[in-house]
Amino acid sequence: MPESLSVSVASSGPSSSDRNRSQESAEKTSKSYPESAREPLATSKPKHKPGITFAAEDKLPKLPIPDLENSCKKYLEALKPLQTSREHEGSIAAANEFLAAEGPDLQERLKKYATGKTSYIEQFWYDSYLNFDNPVVLNLNPFFLLEDDPTPARNNQVTRAASLVISALSFVRALRKEELPPDVMRGTPLCMYQYSRLFGTARLPTENGCHIGQDPTAKHIVVLCRGQFYWYDVLDDNSDLIMTEKDMALNLQVIVDDAEEIPIQDAAKGALGVLSTENRKIWAGLRDVLTRDPGSNNADCLGIVDSALFILCLDYTSPLTGADLCMNMLCGTSDVERGVQIGTCTNRWYDKLQIIVCKNGSAGINFEHTGVDGHTVLRMTSDLYTDTILRFARTINGEAPSLWTSISPDPSKRDPDSFGEVSTTPHKLEWDMIPEVSIALRFAETRLADLIQQNEFQTLEFSGYGKNFMTSQGFSPDAFVQMAFQAAYYGLYGRLECTYEPAMTKAFFHGRTEAIRSVTEDSADFVRTFWGENPVDQKAEALRKACTKHTANTKECAKGQGHDRHLYALYCVWQRAVDEDGAEAATSSDGYSSPVDVGSERDSGSQAGSPARGTAGDPSTSRSPSQRGRVSRDMPPIFADGGWDKINNTILSTSNCGNPALRQFGFGPSSGEGFGIGYIIKDDSVFVCASSKHRQTKRFVDAIESYLLEIRRVLRQTQRGTSVNAKTSRAREAEARPSAGNRVKSRGKAISGQGGKDTITPTDTESKAESDDEGLGGCTLNPFYLHIVKSPPNLISIILFISTPLTGICCLIVSTIAVPNLTVHLHVDGFFDAGMLLQALKANKGEKGRPSDKAVDEARRKVGKKLRLSEY
Repeated sequence: MPESLSVSVASSGPSSSDRNRSQESAEKTSKSYPESAREPLATSKPKHKPGITFAAEDKLPKLPIPDLENSCKKYLEALKPLQTSREHEGSIAAANEFLAAEGPDLQERLKKYATGKTSYIEQFWYDSYLNFDNPVVLNLNPFFLLEDDPTPARNNQVTRAASLVISALSFVRALRKEELPPDVMRGTPLCMYQYSRLFGTARLPTENGCHIGQDPTAKHIVVLCRGQFYWYDVLDDNSDLIMTEKDMALNLQVIVDDAEEIPIQDAAKGALGVLSTENRKIWAGLRDVLTRDPGSNNADCLGIVDSALFILCLDYTSPLTGADLCMNMLCGTSDVERGVQIGTCTNRWYDKLQIIVCKNGSAGINFEHTGVDGHTVLRMTSDLYTDTILRFARTINGEAPSLWTSISPDPSKRDPDSFGEVSTTPHKLEWDMIPEVSIALRFAETRLADLIQQNEFQTLEFSGYGKNFMTSQGFSPDAFVQMAFQAAYYGLYGRLECTYEPAMTKAFFHGRTEAIRSVTEDSADFVRTFWGENPVDQKAEALRKACTKHTANTKECAKGQGHDRHLYALYCVWQRAVDEDGAEAATSSDGYSSPVDVGSERDSGSQAGSPARGTAGDPSTSRSPSQRGRVSRDMPPIFADGGWDKINNTILSTSNCGNPALRQFGFGPSSGEGFGIGYIIKDDSVFVCASSKHRQTKRFVDAIESYLLEIRRVLRQTQRGTSVNAKTSRAREAEARPSAGNRVKSRGKAISGQGGKDTITPTDTESKAESDDEGLGGCTLNPFYLHIVKSPPNLISIILFISTPLTGICCLIVSTIAVPNLTVHLHVDGFFDAGMLLQALKANKGEKGRPSDKAVDEARRKVGKKLRLSEY
């Protein structure tokens, strides 16, 4: 013991300060500080009142109907760089004729139709999606590929799946109790309607198109494993969770073990999920076949699947490459052994929201696109990923923050009688495999295998630079990357093609998206300048001008002032006026009060020129035969002109999404000669997933990478000074200044933080250089940061920063571990398309003739073969 300390301990007699020591004085001193200082974690917990989720819905403005003349002007501007001068003259003449003749009358009809509607475009978009007759897989459904769980113990199939399900159910609970904070863009609440259509919904095929069915009181999930179906309850009647994460993992392990008892070749012959990949009319007929026998189990089994909160798919494979993982999440794998399809493509149900978990714990989401666009599912995905981190943090620090305003009572401590009528033990659905269904399964699988083989996927994980560099150069990151796609395509093929990107319009009531036409005269001038023998200054200036134009177009579209949705609505009004002798008779065939916006992350092309379906799922881009067949001498000239077909044939269907919870996202190409491009712009990297029908996808992705490297060289050559990275500490600037007298600090060799094994890269909670179009192509999501600090000798302190509308910004030391040579960098940023799912057609009628809820629950609990947990 040091002598000074020995002396102080040995000294006797309490000092004056000792006499003041007491519990009361300690509490008084503590309470003299604000609560935020005393309990920073506790006070950062959500304090939102119930009802906040949809509180602003009634105050949101309706999507405006643009001026007719302005829409025609913007339409011609979008066409000009895609046409020859002669073609463009014809389009100008057609537009002028439209303005002088049918246009004003259709505009008035549209205004009259929109009176009392939630949106002038919504119903038309819904019709476009629901009347889409081709398979939804690879045509409509997009996917998200999640990053691995940051807690290594969860990175196996059962534990990862259990964790994701628990987080998803917490999201469902917050949504149903209306405690989920609304999406906001620069402080303005966005429309939340589509969230009410996210869970318990299904796309149901009929002979006359599809409709959306929904069970708003759903409390069970369906698990698919090796093509076999299982279900069990996960919520009680109050939407509280009735299972712990450990209970959930037990159920899932029981299901995996049970599914493995049947050889996969035998199980594949009864994998009814393949039928959901069929042509919609064929699928409708097969559902009728499945349920025509009154004594069959199939009707009950279909009811269980259709009404489930969501589908959990447990795959038996572990794809390793980024491209293989993307394919697995979008359409599954095709693997034929001894003439039998055993790929994961049979382990799906594409008519519903699906959470997919591979054998090694890799996870993703595939969602039915009719009623929800990417922004909605991205918010859910981000909250799921964040909640898994915070739940782990709470096992270390019980005062760690939570995403949720309130949480379910601990199921392990509840009175069993409080759960009500629930069935938590997994039940296996037993389908009656009649001969017609067995044959249909075979043909559906072979057609699906053909469809999968017709498409290819490539990924790019460009780590040269990202948002930080782009903004430091004064560019909008989204516009910068959009120019990369155009330049890469032009470098390969020597021409410009119709390009689509969605802009979110959720600032309006029931808003969806508007189509940004990325090819402009300025972008055309840039790509030609870039590929020509021109000075670097000229190339940089052309890029700056093209990006400025793209950003301006993005802002206009976000205000609902694009031309695509407007002209498509006019087309629909004309078509219905012809068919029904009056546009005012236009009502949805499926009974929805308003149309669905088919545009989402992929609205690039559209049938009538409406919301471009450019990405993977806009049925509007692929015009239905009936719509194409309506062209006649009475059709307004603007719709009969060749320019209308050109702008609605999307070659580059693109969508921007950004979030560190995601590794990739994407969709199929919108046309046979096109590419589907999903991209994520992170602080120091750009991730791209490209798909096509075997159109040199790898070469195109390589061309994008080459362009990104070359344009950086061009920009650096034009720099007149040193640019400071937005993420660089200002202390480095101070260090760079010459010191007047203190030479001690400058002694020794400076160690660079670039590329060293021991480098730990922190990220600020906010980038200094914001994109000027942030939030317009989607919505910036709540950021979270994982900051890892290394200190000698080999100790790593993991610090979690959370910044959300719920919690504010708070810091939590998660763990300290001994791990040498570790580099970590996580950041949240970006946008994604918004989406919405309208309410189901069927109204609640005939309440008196319905059986009691208790009778229905009792009958439902008997569906399927109950598994025995005691065996495991």
